[in-house]
Amino acid sequence: MNAMDRWQETIAENLASSSIPGYKKQDLSFTAVQAGLHQVPGSSATAADRSVLLTNGQLGTNFQPGDFRVTSVKTDVAIDGKGFFEVQLPNGASAYTRDGEFHIDAQGQLVTKEGYRVMGDGGPIALDLNNHTELSISATGEVSQGLDLKGRLKLTEFGNTKELTRLSGGYFMADKPEANAVASDASTVRQGVLEQSNVTTVAEMANLMTAMRTFEANQRMAQIHDERVGKTISELGSLG
Repeated sequence: MNAMDRWQETIAENLASSSIPGYKKQDLSFTAVQAGLHQVPGSSATAADRSVLLTNGQLGTNFQPGDFRVTSVKTDVAIDGKGFFEVQLPNGASAYTRDGEFHIDAQGQLVTKEGYRVMGDGGPIALDLNNHTELSISATGEVSQGLDLKGRLKLTEFGNTKELTRLSGGYFMADKPEANAVASDASTVRQGVLEQSNVTTVAEMANLMTAMRTFEANQRMAQIHDERVGKTISELGSLG
């Protein structure tokens, strides 16, 4: 029941975040583990007596890419490949995301919806507000205003994405050396395009129904067992 409850919470979060570009859904995998046995010293209980199995849920992130959606907005960018955009959090730490729905703030810096500065190879990407030339972003990430090159988007990929720490929305932190962060030279970017989340709403709704019905079935089983134990105690108590 606890595992099904966690599964429902995971599905609810996936559905709530399905509209976030580049969002990576969470998957809950289940494994059967052998229950422990409280053995009285001197008893003849063996490993064969460990017949009770418990269900354990392991939460992980599915990094499969989402579909591309053309927006024709010049500050929208999608990554074709395994890379992540690097952004700077308010505390100065680096975070990584596949959400390329960027904007230009009042200071002329390229930022995320939350206001996090988008990082380039030489620092934050800063644009000239007095230059009204159309913004262009090449496939290799060079950001230009006409002939004026403003920087190159910093793309990073990880040898072990399982070691990334998940933040809210579609952001991750590489605070473990096991993540093995390297420059993503093989990834390219597409201007005027957004990567959609990899959440399939229909599949998540089907999983939600399965989780709810399994939870209810286990709940009913626990109630039946409780009623049986109560009846047994009542009948044994009235034998005298």
